[in-house]
Amino acid sequence: MDYTKMDDNQILALGRAGEDEATEFLLQKYGYLVKREVRTVYLIGAETEDLAQEGMIGLFKAIRDYSPDKAASFSTFASVCIRRQIQNAITNSNRKKHVPLNSYVSLYMNSEEGDNFMLEERLSTSREEDPEKLLIAREQIEDRNARIKKELSKLEQQVLKLYLQGLSYEEIAEQLGKTEKSIDNALQRIRGKLSRK
Repeated sequence: MDYTKMDDNQILALGRAGEDEATEFLLQKYGYLVKREVRTVYLIGAETEDLAQEGMIGLFKAIRDYSPDKAASFSTFASVCIRRQIQNAITNSNRKKHVPLNSYVSLYMNSEEGDNFMLEERLSTSREEDPEKLLIAREQIEDRNARIKKELSKLEQQVLKLYLQGLSYEEIAEQLGKTEKSIDNALQRIRGKLSRK
């Protein structure tokens, strides 16, 4: 069956009817959403693959739970599910439920406002937290922004911004007039600098 000629709702219906190939097609089609979300968070002591697995679980849940009669498109719904699954993994790791995921450095930046982190998204999911915790979170993010500007070179800041926008190494290299190897090296330096206490 040629799934490329069907819309998402048709493929979702086939997947729910037991066609594993339809579900697999959607997992591959929207796998880029997982990669994009994984790039927004760097976990100290954890592999990117750990986060990617969490993201794929979120995508699978989106495929399972999406209702076509909702106002949101499937891709929007999937993005939310993936983000929540990754955030839940981080929350659980902070509670010491998962030893390898016990600390993280957020790299989620708002590309429209330069180097500012997306605090609103993180805080909107935790309205029940007390104001002191929210204030501390804001201060930590401000400190991290200052640290990024202080510790990262101009090139590293440019690379980080483009990387968080979901661009591939090749696309970043093309935009900045560098080689893919220099982009990879810059990202390794960024991870090293930001993971230091």
